[in-house]
Amino acid sequence: MRTELCDRFGIDVPIFAFTPSEHVAAAVSRAGGLGVLGAVRFNDPEELDKTLDWLDENTDGKPYGVDVVMPMKVPTEGTSVDLQAMIPPEHISFVDRTLQQLGVPPLPEGEGREGVLGWLHSVARSHVDIALNHRPVLIANALGSPPVDVIEKAHAKGVQVAALAGAAKHALSHVNNGVDIIVAQGYEAGGHTGEIASMVLTPEIVDAVGPDVPVLGAGGIGRGRQVAASLALGAQGVWTGSVWLTTKEYENLGSNPAMTDAFLRASSADTVRTRIYTGKPARLLKTKWTQAWESEDAPTPLPMPLQNLLVADAHNRMNAANNPDAISMPVGQIVGSMNEVRPVADVMADLINEYEETVKRLSSL
Repeated sequence: MRTELCDRFGIDVPIFAFTPSEHVAAAVSRAGGLGVLGAVRFNDPEELDKTLDWLDENTDGKPYGVDVVMPMKVPTEGTSVDLQAMIPPEHISFVDRTLQQLGVPPLPEGEGREGVLGWLHSVARSHVDIALNHRPVLIANALGSPPVDVIEKAHAKGVQVAALAGAAKHALSHVNNGVDIIVAQGYEAGGHTGEIASMVLTPEIVDAVGPDVPVLGAGGIGRGRQVAASLALGAQGVWTGSVWLTTKEYENLGSNPAMTDAFLRASSADTVRTRIYTGKPARLLKTKWTQAWESEDAPTPLPMPLQNLLVADAHNRMNAANNPDAISMPVGQIVGSMNEVRPVADVMADLINEYEETVKRLSSL
């Protein structure tokens, strides 16, 4: 499974793993892939700094990356208090009413009120600055190309930049801005995702950017056969995410049993692409919460970052309530294959072994 990206980053296999868990990221890197830590959950810069210290010390010297959420066009900025004042009362009433209907209890006083400030452009920039004081080999941006000055800052430190793209025209724009690697993220993916499926998107982007720009196939990848398919479509590696949500190491992040149960029982049809999580289209697990937002009396989701600030407390309350029918969590269509909790090393081994079996079978045709 070796491609040029393995030599570029000093990894054994071109399996890139996005995860909010430093424990998962470290385990993937130790197993020969490239763990990429999602930084958006870190409101406190010092916490991110400490977490990257931990990664520096627990990856056995292996490389890792950091993922930020930074739209190239700067959205509405402000403190969480300022932004809360911009949320319409009818949106707040709808959320409160829905939580009551779902039987979701409140959190203890003073807990869970603040949204994820990592959605703010200024906070994402601070995440980049902190990361570049450590030893990542890659900065990835979940919302496409970061601003050119951010790319130049990473390059000055010898760090490569990757950007997600859901269309060939977006990939070309990223390359023109100086991005080194394109993640061709298909419709099947969890989290922010476009409208084109991976089978069509990956070769379109490979052809558009040309042979000198590596492309990672992404979107619903959690099996070795899918890795082989991505490479057959012209990608030089894969970008994975959802498959790590049911690993033993992910439990160190404090995930609750209800969320794990919801993933384990879900089929590939049990996700929905919606704006209710952040204000931009993202694929979530289908639950009573997502269904409530599809009702006739539901308001239109707000733009980023207001939507996340609106629902942040609701997310915390639902996730603490331990009810698998009422949670809010991004996950891709690969969730239908996530049927047991396993160590990261076992998932990596299965990806590699099934890839090798697939290539061998194809070679025999």
